[in-house]
Amino acid sequence: MTRYAYYPGCSLETMAATYHVSSMEVAHKLGIELEELEDWNCCGATAYSHVDELLATVLCARNLAIAEKQGLNIVAPCNACYKNLWTTNAALKRDADLAEHMNYALEADDLHYLGSIEVSHIMDAFVTPEALEAIRHKANDRLKGLRVAPYYGCQIVRPRRPGLNQMQVDDPQYFEELLAAAGADPVPYPYKLRCCGAALMVTNRPAAVATLRDLLQNAVDAGAEVIATTCPLCQTNLECYQAEVNRAYDADYQMPILYFTQLLGLALGVGVKRLGIGKELVSAEAIVKRPAAAAAKSE
Repeated sequence: MTRYAYYPGCSLETMAATYHVSSMEVAHKLGIELEELEDWNCCGATAYSHVDELLATVLCARNLAIAEKQGLNIVAPCNACYKNLWTTNAALKRDADLAEHMNYALEADDLHYLGSIEVSHIMDAFVTPEALEAIRHKANDRLKGLRVAPYYGCQIVRPRRPGLNQMQVDDPQYFEELLAAAGADPVPYPYKLRCCGAALMVTNRPAAVATLRDLLQNAVDAGAEVIATTCPLCQTNLECYQAEVNRAYDADYQMPILYFTQLLGLALGVGVKRLGIGKELVSAEAIVKRPAAAAAKSE
């Protein structure tokens, strides 16, 4: 069984609880063990590094040291958590002076980081050749013909990681491969790496709403029935502010926004309630009750 240190981050204990439960269900179905990081702390989110870069680095370094103590590589479901942890890990491995400063701070918590572990987004655990083969073997017909817009978001491929060529950065395909393995029909979604507006919803609401309108319209133009997301903030912006987009643009978007793990769970035979489906602001009922899904069991 493959084991990872699982870093849920703050969002998955609150607004993104359905991402957490669906991730756990999918991992269980695939024989992947997610061991929650002991006594983890906030990664600093996006903003804290602009307030105090050194202290923000300490926050991430502490999580890395805990995972190293557990002897496990980290996976993080949130794009921002993943970016922060990955960036800190890379910085500590290349900068001995920074690592020395971090370890001095970590002494207060009886921790020390040697730089022996790796950080991945949780999707990476599900797109290994072994995991994809297991998904193809175990998937039912529940997603057959479902047209899904794969929305990576802007942080999951940034900063550019070593070993990736330009095409893998500008037009990654592993999300599409995962959806296809689950039996869905991933649609070409040109805006899949665009920002969702993030915190602009607080600082420049018109710009954020315009950004969301472009993402929704691009999915509609692609013929998508649902947008699959990889990040709590992306999911929240696309779903919670969809009604505001409709008011601002005299539109009628009714695009379900689900976490990719929820769709993957459906394909693997997990009941809708166990995946947290049914709590959406934009109903996903049409997806769950599609003819191809009619015979699948719901709990």
